[in-house]
Amino acid sequence: MTPLPPRQPLKPRTPLVTPKGVERPAVAPRTPLAPRTPLAARTPAAPARPSVGTANVKGDDFTALCELVRQLCAVDLLQYKRNQMERRVRTWTERRGTPNLEEYGKILRKDPEELDAFLDRVTINVSHLWRHEDQFEVLRKKILPELAERKRLKIWSAGSSYGAEAYTIAAVARETIPTIPVEIVGTDLDKRMVARAREGYFTPEDARTSPKAVLTKHFEPRTDGGWQAKPELKRMVRFENGDLLRMAVPTARYDVVFCRNTVIYFTEEVRDALHERLVKALSPGGYLVVGTSERVSDPKGLGLTSPYHFIYQKS
Repeated sequence: MTPLPPRQPLKPRTPLVTPKGVERPAVAPRTPLAPRTPLAARTPAAPARPSVGTANVKGDDFTALCELVRQLCAVDLLQYKRNQMERRVRTWTERRGTPNLEEYGKILRKDPEELDAFLDRVTINVSHLWRHEDQFEVLRKKILPELAERKRLKIWSAGSSYGAEAYTIAAVARETIPTIPVEIVGTDLDKRMVARAREGYFTPEDARTSPKAVLTKHFEPRTDGGWQAKPELKRMVRFENGDLLRMAVPTARYDVVFCRNTVIYFTEEVRDALHERLVKALSPGGYLVVGTSERVSDPKGLGLTSPYHFIYQKS
């Protein structure tokens, strides 16, 4: 076995003493740590909406224009899906020769006719008599005969536009349960549509899918090819201006609520909030009728079943 070599002595450590005549460099005092900011205070606040007419950055100018429109006519374009609505707005303003939304907002402030034209383009008012006739067949064959035992019915056309849905409901009710009093209320955000609905006039295009026998029974033909609701039909309906998401909603007032082809353009949050309000307005056993491309996201949570396609019943 090879012996280990002898251990080498340790070198003396250099003393931590500054030689005479040499100044030690001064050590800067340590900066005290700043006090920690509480977690809640570190959470950034939500950015404020730009004031109307002051946004200059593309992306904010759309929001500013929407705020202006809401102030001018109470139509809230921010409830709609942004991508779809913004594309619609910008396409329109470019065609009008004023792609700058801030400048276009100034035009809307001064020109009521331009505001009307703008709203006609960007809001959704597509409707006609007997639209989605299969749903009115369910109303005629199933829902109204079942609810007739209540002796008096109240029906709400939520998002009624210019009244095609409400007048169709009235005609179906007169055909199906003529001896039962039926009151139909139409509500729409757009005052222009409410005014038009109260007239009860419909173009030939509005009547293109209507069953001819029922149409001629409840509407008067006009010389221009259009159709005018008869007085007895008009007495069944009334129209009000209102924002479905902000107006007071009566509890359990209506036996049937129609809200079709309205929420498809809304954000999911707006859609769900609206459905919750509509269900609140239904009486137990009442029916909610939605569009054929729409759905209630949590029917069970709202106490709904779905006995028919795109038609829900409140338990």
